[in-house]
Amino acid sequence: MQDAEASNPSNRWLITIVVIAIAQALGTFGITLIYPFLPIYVQTFPDSPYYGTELLAGLVIAAPPLMGCLTAPFWGRLADQYGRKKLVILATFSSSLIVAMMGFAQAAIVLVVLRALQGLTSGIIAANMALVAGESPRGRIGFALGVLQVGLFGGVAFGPTVGGILAEHFGFQIPFFFTSALLALASILVGFGVRETYVPPPKGAIDLNMITMLRSWRGIVSIQGVKTIYALRFLNGFAQRSLMPIAPLFILALLPASTSGASSYAGLVLTVWSVSMTIGSLVLGWLSDKWGYRNILLGAAFVAMLFYVPQAFVADIGQLLFLQALAGLAAGGVLCAPAAMLARFTNDGDEGATYGLDASVTSLAHGVGPLSASLVAAAFGLRAAFGAVALLYMAVFLVGIQFLPKSKHSRLQLSST
Repeated sequence: MQDAEASNPSNRWLITIVVIAIAQALGTFGITLIYPFLPIYVQTFPDSPYYGTELLAGLVIAAPPLMGCLTAPFWGRLADQYGRKKLVILATFSSSLIVAMMGFAQAAIVLVVLRALQGLTSGIIAANMALVAGESPRGRIGFALGVLQVGLFGGVAFGPTVGGILAEHFGFQIPFFFTSALLALASILVGFGVRETYVPPPKGAIDLNMITMLRSWRGIVSIQGVKTIYALRFLNGFAQRSLMPIAPLFILALLPASTSGASSYAGLVLTVWSVSMTIGSLVLGWLSDKWGYRNILLGAAFVAMLFYVPQAFVADIGQLLFLQALAGLAAGGVLCAPAAMLARFTNDGDEGATYGLDASVTSLAHGVGPLSASLVAAAFGLRAAFGAVALLYMAVFLVGIQFLPKSKHSRLQLSST
């Protein structure tokens, strides 16, 4: 693989990052349109009484990441073989078709199955991260991935609010078709706007045999510190998605009985959290290149833990919005710092496989998190889920202190050079 810094003296890498970030914003804006009302919408189908409210809410959120956990590593490996840009386009357009089909679902179980099929296209984020990491100078990885997170959570920031409004005024089906169109637009933008400098190896140079791929993944995981980073990514992903199925139900409980518009309020809460995480990812990603990834990670995890604890005791939506904003700022650092570590100390040319594994780990967390939070809420009440998220960020802090080396000479104590 080429050195991005040497092959892009004109800072073409910045253009690539911006285009990918915009495309990712479009995609996530569309996908998150449906998040605020999914737990409510799935209960409107005739077969919903057979499954239960909390279980359906967890399944409809968790199905794509659970399926993506199985397929993401293969997307990453294919990206190394055939080019990251091609895989971004393929995954995005495929997701567009599947989401369009969701608008025609007539049963809760059909919607859950289609959501699971959507997980087959989970290579979007992995291929995007591999493309950005491969095209960026090594000393700017934290900043580059921070910008990518701006695209990711910039879309998440506004998608839920718009989705909630669309669902309230035009019904639950329209947001699915709108999302499909946005994903198609994102794939077109990447196709025409990105000039990839990564040159795939000769055909067959990367063996796609299952045994060979397993050996390759084992080699990546065996690098010092990678297992710890993946563990941190799992814990963060678990915490990040745990409240997705709980937030709409919790907001419904906070609202007076005569108040309508739960979907809109749920979208607003997700928007506030996403905007603050976007800002946190960009600022803390930039600072991590200068101050060290370990320092940013530990500080951000500790602060996030502090701001999630009181959310279990809020009395109104205003308090929840304020605390979600503060927690989101800190969570941005927990998100971007480990992702930058992966790029800095794994081998050039392995970005696809590295972030494919990363996507698998985070997809598993995104799938298990909502289901676990649903079970916690069913057993101990909705407020207990916020305490569980605080414990997860405490775990990130403790694992980081225990297993991330302190020495500035270690590969994990990375700073801009």
